[in-house]
Amino acid sequence: MPARSELFDAYALQGRDSTRVRMNFVSSADGAVTLGGRSGALGGVTDRALMQVLRAMADVVLVGAGTVRAEGYGDLRVRAEDVEWRRAHGLEDQPALAVVSGGLHLDPGDPVFAEAVRRPVVVTTDAAANARGALFEPVATVLACGLEVVDLGMVLEAFARRGWTQVLCEGGPHLFGALLADGLVDEVCVTVAPRFVGGDAGRIVQGAAEGDRRFALAGVVTDDEGFAFLRYTAG
Repeated sequence: MPARSELFDAYALQGRDSTRVRMNFVSSADGAVTLGGRSGALGGVTDRALMQVLRAMADVVLVGAGTVRAEGYGDLRVRAEDVEWRRAHGLEDQPALAVVSGGLHLDPGDPVFAEAVRRPVVVTTDAAANARGALFEPVATVLACGLEVVDLGMVLEAFARRGWTQVLCEGGPHLFGALLADGLVDEVCVTVAPRFVGGDAGRIVQGAAEGDRRFALAGVVTDDEGFAFLRYTAG
């Protein structure tokens, strides 16, 4: 397994002044994004360590409501050694968490709220905020961006006003597809697991129209379990 310091070096950010959206996904070697309905089942020791490193570097972790439900998101607390790294780089102890839910079909009692170490943000539409936003005010900050559909460009602008320029998006595939379709993805980190899954599992991108969106391979890390960690940057 690569050392934690090697992962920090391999995924180092070049400045924090401008907004940067970094995606992080795991996929089987045959392209499946889940195993048994969960992406976490595809990962390994290094993949979990890399997730912690990427979270440590982020100002905010962005995730779709479907992924929150499927993966059982709760406490996203980074470890003590990562808190030290964040403090040394002028960051708050813990990254913020933002959940995208166009219809606010969440429960204020969900672990993602109840176990949060920092008050989460719920990103939604004006319509949903007016209809259900008051239910979430005790547990989260409701951020309305867009009348009937979440405007992701507006979301990133709102994040930037809070000083959150380094955005780590952990899915799901439809959120990735929407960001990609809007030309808002700067970097994609893909863990390729040495597994062939078959079945009907989807790909890491869903909902985006077909297009030749070219990224450059910026780095490759491997471990002794056979995982490959690919870092792509927008051209």
